[in-house]
Amino acid sequence: MKRTKLFIILLFLSTVTVSCDEKQSDISHFYKESNISTAEAQRAQMEVANSRQNAITRAVEKCRPAIVGINVTEVRQVIYQDPFFDFPFADDPFFQRFREFFGGGQRKREYKVQGLGSGFIISPDGYILTNHHVAGNATKVVVTMTNGEKYDAEIIGADMVSDVALLKIDGKNLPYLELGNSDNVIVGEWAIAFGNPFGLFDKNSKPTVTVGVISNTNVSFIQEDRPQNRVYRNMLQTDAAISSGNSGGPLVNALGEVIGINTVIFSTAQSRSGAGSIGIGFAIPINRVKKIIDEIKKNKSIDRDFYIGMDVRDIDEQIAQYLKSNVKEGAVVFSVERRSPADKNGIEPGDIILKVNDTNIHKAEDYYIEIGDSKVGEKITLELLRGDEKIKKTFKLEKK
Repeated sequence: MKRTKLFIILLFLSTVTVSCDEKQSDISHFYKESNISTAEAQRAQMEVANSRQNAITRAVEKCRPAIVGINVTEVRQVIYQDPFFDFPFADDPFFQRFREFFGGGQRKREYKVQGLGSGFIISPDGYILTNHHVAGNATKVVVTMTNGEKYDAEIIGADMVSDVALLKIDGKNLPYLELGNSDNVIVGEWAIAFGNPFGLFDKNSKPTVTVGVISNTNVSFIQEDRPQNRVYRNMLQTDAAISSGNSGGPLVNALGEVIGINTVIFSTAQSRSGAGSIGIGFAIPINRVKKIIDEIKKNKSIDRDFYIGMDVRDIDEQIAQYLKSNVKEGAVVFSVERRSPADKNGIEPGDIILKVNDTNIHKAEDYYIEIGDSKVGEKITLELLRGDEKIKKTFKLEKK
């Protein structure tokens, strides 16, 4: 009997300990995660059309004070050829000496670029989320609150690949938004986009609100940029109007929980200044953002400066015929640089990539999405088809 009582007491104590550890883990974040139940979310969805004051209007009222307009100044550098060296005999060996003496005839010019975007506060002490392409390379960032107050913001850190930036302003008891669970988003549910399209926030220090639905989930693609590509993974697609200047603003559900950061639009415009909504916008899912900003806050950046040394391309009929393979679509190793990590780990031209880690590869873009979103120090496992044999290659991503 005594042993039974002792066992029950020990079991109770162990349960309490686990519970305390879980609470401690929850409050370790510098942002707050929402704990609203699925049932509450469903009720909010059903209520939207029933009255003028509904879940949408309440969510807007709740979220608006925490939305900010972001104005940035970025210094860019242009390298150009000095006109003095642009004449018919400039390549003559005699004049080459003068070119080399004057730095090859190249000149550098710096100029300032003004930009704007959106952001939102995620903690009462002033942490702000936005996109890397809004503020990641800025030399000066000014944040405007909905009460008209302006703050100089510090860039805590940013990641170009995921297109996420974390800012900080000095403040206390600031309004802030709670971060929801983007894994629970349902296609067709209401979505609300906040932001600063075309600089309208500057008119009255109030964000613009647009409403739509979640059009799709888990949409992945690459946007080519230099020196690295931006990798957009598992994006949320919405038809809530997102235009130029909305980047960095929150996409929220009918309960006012942040489910994504408005980031990319498909537009027929020929320039950014005219890039308006045609009903196809994308937001970075907030669960992905949480992982990024936790690392950014700790390390200031994410080290993605690794090198593999192989070119991967889509399989077409010509390549399949050359390889004498029945595989008609997918990704193939087109070339491997000598003494590169790929070469040292035995990867060969002609290898067909079936998987990267646990992700199936159907085209070359799938490969570049998986690899591009990796970081220095991670281990990568490639499942390859070489002839009729499946092989696996695992190697660590080393810094360039």
